[in-house]
Amino acid sequence: MSTKTSIFSNIKGDLSSGLVVFLIAIPLCLGIALASGAPLFSGLIAGMLGGLVVGFFSGSQLSVSGPAAGLITIVAAAILKLGSFEAFLMAVFIAGGLQLILGFVKAGIIANYFPSNVITGMLTAIGISIILTQIPHAFGHDEQAEGQLAFIQVSGENIISSALNSIRHIQLGAAVITLVSIFILLYWSKVPKLGAIPAALVAVLAGVGLNQLFIATGSNLALEQSHLVTLPVAESFNGFVSQFSLPDFSQLVNGQIWITGATIALVASIETLLNLEATDKLDPLKRYSDPNKELRAQGIANMASGLIGGLPITSVIVRSSANINAGGRTKLATMTHGLLLLVCAALIPVLLNHIPLSTLAGVLLVTGYKLCKPTVFKAMFAKGKYQWIPFMVTVLVIVFTNLLMGVAVGLGVSVLFIMIGNMKAPYFFQKEKYRTGDLFNLELSQEVSFLNKANILLTLDKMPENCTVVIDASKTVYIDQDVLDIIREFTQIKAPQKKIKVVLKGFKDAYKINNTDHLFLEHHQEKEKPPVTITNGTHKDLLKELSVN
Repeated sequence: MSTKTSIFSNIKGDLSSGLVVFLIAIPLCLGIALASGAPLFSGLIAGMLGGLVVGFFSGSQLSVSGPAAGLITIVAAAILKLGSFEAFLMAVFIAGGLQLILGFVKAGIIANYFPSNVITGMLTAIGISIILTQIPHAFGHDEQAEGQLAFIQVSGENIISSALNSIRHIQLGAAVITLVSIFILLYWSKVPKLGAIPAALVAVLAGVGLNQLFIATGSNLALEQSHLVTLPVAESFNGFVSQFSLPDFSQLVNGQIWITGATIALVASIETLLNLEATDKLDPLKRYSDPNKELRAQGIANMASGLIGGLPITSVIVRSSANINAGGRTKLATMTHGLLLLVCAALIPVLLNHIPLSTLAGVLLVTGYKLCKPTVFKAMFAKGKYQWIPFMVTVLVIVFTNLLMGVAVGLGVSVLFIMIGNMKAPYFFQKEKYRTGDLFNLELSQEVSFLNKANILLTLDKMPENCTVVIDASKTVYIDQDVLDIIREFTQIKAPQKKIKVVLKGFKDAYKINNTDHLFLEHHQEKEKPPVTITNGTHKDLLKELSVN
């Protein structure tokens, strides 16, 4: 389906969705910057540019970009190794330039090779990770920074132990706000005449209102600032501008800067392509996003981010799925979220600092549940083991390690199952038993790879003397050269020795094997009567029968 959708076709839904994504993005941008050991404002810069720049240049209507949790480890290590944040910004600028080149050479084509079961597994795993990482914030145990989805957190604790430990540190006020927020998110749309107002916005306002009520009444349910959003507050316009940073251009000749830039470009590009594919899968309108155009957009944004003091940018599935769930349908939503980050960080950071992290946790918990709800598992199990095993492996490895490791292992398992599938069905057979001898009709599968070599060789070697073997390649798209050599050797050498008549049918000219079926049919129709028995099956059935005989 075409991605050409008017940016004004869903103004109301996109503006409200942009507001919801903006509210979610604030703690995520700050949390990723904090966990990376970078200035807090650098996360906001990446969020602004991810919304405005990527949103403008991208071909995707729904993908939301910003600082990514998957780069936390790389960023933290790079800042320490390079010696300064300004030197690191030079690496981000170089990474953007490399991404721009990747987009122009059409490297985004690799996105077409991601199996759907792995992409679904990635979405499901991220949903589970979101829930696990938000449980502590939902209970008011806000020791871990927002935005970390990797199993091992920066503090050294893992997301499961962190979620379990939070049960022992429940802040009752935060828990109440979370429950109220989730209730609003689930049922607000059913309220007559008011359902059109974004539920997430109502939940956030309710969370702020409840906490202010707790404070005003002196209740012990009141949340302290450590449980609220904490935006950097500049005392003047000059103070706001001073939060932007320039890269250290003298580092351009530093080889380590280029290595770091290339590493960021590679990881950011892979994460972007994965998240872009996943976002398209969630798109209610089933549109296709050009991955090469996305790489170019990401490259431009990362160059800009490096120039003004921001973290590396990628497409981010947490914000993208929240965008879709909130009703976003065009890139106006992601651009709105970027604009709000810029305007509100400059003008009203004090007001935003009243938002409880627990109310945002409620929004993310609902988003996470929609990604990993039981119907997803049920649908994957219904597709058979060749789909659900790679899916489950992807889910488990991502949850217990990180996104890139999980996708890599999931891809490996998916490829392994494709190989196993090819090995299991090199051909189907039909055996016709006549009084004058047996006829074996071997119909080759659509693809016959080198993995099928052993089974085909074993089958032909076990053929009984004085039989007729028909090898039918009519439905075959590809035959490996090794298999063609086996067929030639059998036809020209082994079959004559055992007085086996070989009939070749449907082989393409490119295989350089002469078809002989027309001669066989003329002879067979004149000589033979209807068969005594007919047997059908797969290669396993035939090999078993030949072994017995």
